[in-house]
Parts: sequence; structure tokens; C-alpha cells
Amino acid sequence: MRIGNSRSGERDRVPKVLAMALLATLTLAAPAHADREASAASETTTPAPAGTTGTASTRQTCGSGSYDAEVYSDGGTWIARNGSTTVYSGGDMRTATQAAVDSLTAGRRSKERVVLWNSGTMSASSSIDLPSYTVLESCGTIDVTGGVSANNAVVRGRDADHVEVRHLSVTGAPYFGVFFRNGDDIHLGQIDLRLSGGLGIRIDNHGDRGELTTNVRIDDVYVSGTDNHGVETYGVDGLTVGTVVARDVAYSGLLLNDTTNATVGTVDAENAGTGTGYAAFRMANRNGRVDGGYPTNIHVGEVIARGGGRGVFCVSESGGAVIDNVDIANTGNNAILIENCYNVEIAAESGQVTGPGTIRLAARSEFPVTRNVTLHNLTVTDTAIVENPCGDDITVTDNTLVNSSRDVC
Repeated sequence: MRIGNSRSGERDRVPKVLAMALLATLTLAAPAHADREASAASETTTPAPAGTTGTASTRQTCGSGSYDAEVYSDGGTWIARNGSTTVYSGGDMRTATQAAVDSLTAGRRSKERVVLWNSGTMSASSSIDLPSYTVLESCGTIDVTGGVSANNAVVRGRDADHVEVRHLSVTGAPYFGVFFRNGDDIHLGQIDLRLSGGLGIRIDNHGDRGELTTNVRIDDVYVSGTDNHGVETYGVDGLTVGTVVARDVAYSGLLLNDTTNATVGTVDAENAGTGTGYAAFRMANRNGRVDGGYPTNIHVGEVIARGGGRGVFCVSESGGAVIDNVDIANTGNNAILIENCYNVEIAAESGQVTGPGTIRLAARSEFPVTRNVTLHNLTVTDTAIVENPCGDDITVTDNTLVNSSRDVC
């Protein structure tokens, strides 16, 4: 139940000559796009992260099934086709892809699908824009080049409802890898972002902050090399995330801001936020706050953190959160910091925290003091649990301390 208001054998052997003839016949009869499908399959070789949870529609081979428009490279020329009609022929992959998207039925009320078969490049100062009722699959790798300009993304949607990006692989340094602002029913499938800058995925409501972005699903993300966050939401109601694997991102692996009714499977981060106060998993800016209160509405299955800044960080009047399992070690800052947060349970099932980073319960004076926090079922090694200043209704119990101290009120 959701909380709060939302918008909504042998005998079969064939003589060799006959087999060769049959093969030739089949090759001649193959559809025009068959070679592109084979090429795309060979390009999409990166394995999905362990523990992936994508649905059947996104775990299947990229480009399989029917589609309405397609984009492919033929001898260096990019072709966009809708059925038998060529809607673009030229040298630019992004322009071809946008032409394919724009060739879909105007004013449609059901989803239509575009497949981009091959790898290519695009400028960091441009975007592929998706309107409502659009499905995009990119079966190769898009390499982003050149200087960035603000709010551009490899794939972008603004005020777009019922959109999907089922497969996407990106290299380079975009401003955003994927960016959606204000919309409903947004689905990201298998997303692989091996970047050298930028922010991986951002989904927000900052076009109209009075209207939340709703019903967002992110299946599986691998993100590395950003100079910002891996995955970030802001102003979202109704979020389901399967797995976020973050490696060497400058800030948080997964950051939820002002987001409610969220379910996250696994956050697995190495060196997220090194040298900063950011965390493998961070909640901020009244995340989990519903109608002025903090009923439990944020659920995370597991947070794994190695190195980086912090492991888990809850801050700025956030809460309503349960994290079932944590596995945190060698963070440069706090392993866990709960600061001005309310109704938070860490390690509902089990957890282990290994220093040097401490587990800290804290508060700043500009917000009400931390309250209704439970830390339990933890094995804490070579570090400390510290509460300062004292919070209200704080429970620290059933933890095993190994060469560690406990200083709570």
C-alpha cells in the first residue's frame, strides 16, 4: 500500500551440399535489419551487474521483437527509417535518432518503439529528447564528446509520461547520462554508464516543483567515473530501483531527495564520494516525509560500501526508512551518519560495519533533533557507535562490538 497522495539427431542430418544451398537461400531471404540485429548483439557484450532484477522486457536481447522505427549506420551514413520510409540519411547519429523518434505517430496514446542498432558518438551539448509514449533501445554504445552545456543528456525527457529506455550504454562525459524532469510512468531498464565526468542519472520535478514526478522504475544501473552523483532523484513519489552498482563516482552512488514511497533492492558502491561527506546511499532534503510526518515508506534491501566517503547518510529532515542489511567497510568518513532524521531503522535483518568510519547519531541546531532511530543486528569492528547530541527515542541494541566502543545517551 502506498502512503500519501500520488499522481497519478542423426536422422536429421542434411547432406553438405544441400545444407550449403539452404544456408544461401536463408541468407538471401533474411530481412534487411537482420545484420544490424547481429551487429547489435555483438556490440552489447557488457554483462549485467550481479543480482540484476530487470523484467523480461528489459533482460531480453536488445532490439528483439517488433519496433516502429529504427536507426542504423551503413558505411558511415546514419539512416533512420519508419517502416519503409527513410526519415533521415546523414552523418549524425543523434540527429538520426531524434528523426526516428519524431517520426512516430503524433499525439499517440500508446507506446511506440525506436531501436538504435549501432554504436556512435554525440555531442555533450545536445540531447536525444523523448516525448510521451516513447520506448527507446540503444543496442551499441554512445560515446559523448565535446564540451557540455547545462541540462543536456544522452537521453532526456521533460514533461514526458509513459516513457522507457530499455537499454543504454554510454561512455564519455555528458552533463547527464539520463535526465527526466516532470513526468509519470518512467522506466529505465539496463543502463550502463562508464563515464569520465558528469552525473549518471537524474530524475526530478524541477520544471514544476508543485507537481511531483511519479511512478519511476529503474531496473539495473552500472555507473562509474562521474564527477557528480551516480543516480539521483528529487521530487519523486513512487520509485522502484533494482540494483545500483556505483564505482568511483565523485559524490553519492544513489541519492534520494524529497522522494517518497521508494523501494530499493541493492546499492553496491566502491569509492563513492571519496574525500567528501557524500555516501554510497544518501537520503536528504526531507526525503521520506509525507504530509509533515515520517511513516515508513522508504525500504532498502541492502547497502554495500567499500571505501569512499560515507556508507549510509540520512540528513536534513529525512526519514521514514528501513534498511534491511548493511555491509560497510573502510569508509573515509562516517560509516553511517543519521543527522536530523526521523523514524529510521538500520539493519532490520543484519549488518556488519568495519572501521575506521564511525556510526554516528547527530543533529544540527537548525532542525529538530534526531528521533525514533533504531540501530540493531550489527557486528561493529574497529570503530565506535556515538550519539551526540542526544536524540529522542533512540534504540541501540543487539549489536556485537569487536574492538569497538559505544557512547550513546
